[in-house]
Amino acid sequence: VAVTAPMARLHLPSLPTLLCCSAASLLLLLRWQWRRRLWKKVKEVQLKHERGVAQMEKIWLGFRKKVGAIISTVGGCKGGEAPTPPRLIAVRAGCISPVGFTGSPQALQITRETNCITEYMWESETKFQQAVRPEKPGLLFGVPVSIKDSINCQGYDSTIGFASNINKPAAEDSVLVQVLKRQGAIPFVKTNVPQSLISYDCNNVIFGQTLNPTLYTRTSGGSSGGEGALIGGGGSILGFGTDLGGSLRLPAAFCGICALKPTGNRLSKTGHGMVAAVGPMAKKVETLALAMRALLCEDMFNLDSTVPPLPFNEEVYSSTKPLRIGYYETDFFTMPSPSMRRAVREMKQLLEDAGHTVGHGNNPLHRDQEWRLQIHESCHKFIAQWKKLNLDVMLCPVLGPALPVGYPGKLAVATSYTILYNCLDFPAGVVPVTTVTDEDEDEMENYKGHYGDHWDRILAKGFSGSVGLPVAVQCVALPWQEELCLRFMREVEKLAEEKNRIV
Repeated sequence: VAVTAPMARLHLPSLPTLLCCSAASLLLLLRWQWRRRLWKKVKEVQLKHERGVAQMEKIWLGFRKKVGAIISTVGGCKGGEAPTPPRLIAVRAGCISPVGFTGSPQALQITRETNCITEYMWESETKFQQAVRPEKPGLLFGVPVSIKDSINCQGYDSTIGFASNINKPAAEDSVLVQVLKRQGAIPFVKTNVPQSLISYDCNNVIFGQTLNPTLYTRTSGGSSGGEGALIGGGGSILGFGTDLGGSLRLPAAFCGICALKPTGNRLSKTGHGMVAAVGPMAKKVETLALAMRALLCEDMFNLDSTVPPLPFNEEVYSSTKPLRIGYYETDFFTMPSPSMRRAVREMKQLLEDAGHTVGHGNNPLHRDQEWRLQIHESCHKFIAQWKKLNLDVMLCPVLGPALPVGYPGKLAVATSYTILYNCLDFPAGVVPVTTVTDEDEDEMENYKGHYGDHWDRILAKGFSGSVGLPVAVQCVALPWQEELCLRFMREVEKLAEEKNRIV
């Protein structure tokens, strides 16, 4: 049978086509293998984390049985509170293990509820005992401290939420951790962060989402969100994080604790995930002051020569001289929630009643829409206006209450209240002063934002349903005046506590 020409001719792929298809298949295979290896590493870390929780519980139960009688003799301290002197005496005498002293039951409970801890540092007790002589205790002797994931601790990963950073432990401690240890502190856990740190939520592919200890449907904030949740829930006395656009202050405000973002170079940045200001977080302003007092020492200045040798100014912090305070209720970019505005107004009145001078003022840059391309010039303008008004400090809002999980990713623009003072490089701290009331919630019906746009509508939805959540104010001073900022924060804290006791 004759075969026609078209049937006889076979259309085979050309050699270049075959090579391209083979290369594409190979790339897909390699990508699949790479992702499989990464997810295997993630699973290993997650299992390690679960074993750490179980081991922590086992150690605490054994510790409680062993020294329960001693604790009842010398007295205890509630989770999240500064340790009492008798308990420190017991640690110094060797009667109580420093690691057992960390409030493990509360830390365990909080991380089960909020997923805030990423790693447990079990060798810290041995290192502590070898490094510190009881006859010369440092200012933080016996104080357990929690450390943000991105701050290097020797032998531990600083993943910043990336699977590719797993099993790459830091070769040495950051300068901050070195000084903490020399002052007798005990780093006992590392805490969760958002992937890349560029978020004020707290979620990553390795450890997952960290929740707010007050309301689990809300975010703890970020990027120091693990610290905010752990300290806010009473699982740590003192913690350290970093702040690039509000990463200390937003978690503190969301979780109802205090935090200080110092001037950028007041504390060493060496050994951190990003070039951001590093600062302390705690439930009380006095604990922040203790931390700064301990860190601003010769060890800090010698280990990092880029840090100016400015010891803590006790005279400024301890002063009772009335302050000249400026304030504003809005930055005219992000409209404050009713509770944010009320918090500033009420604190302004309390400060005036206490004998301070509070002058109404606007953010000097609020009409300058181009200030974010003109940072250097705007900083001089801001300082000039500040000095013209003869101000000591500034009172202003901080974003709050805590937003629902996932909302920060839609609302990066809402960081305007905090990021301003990163751009200007002013020290700024937050102090919780009130909680959202039913009246605040009712006022949300009229919240439209400054622009009435897509972001304002999302923000209004995020603010709603927040009765009972903490609300803070922001306290600001001029560059290098951390002690004055802390002194102002302490005054705000005292007045808020007095008012809340009366209520």
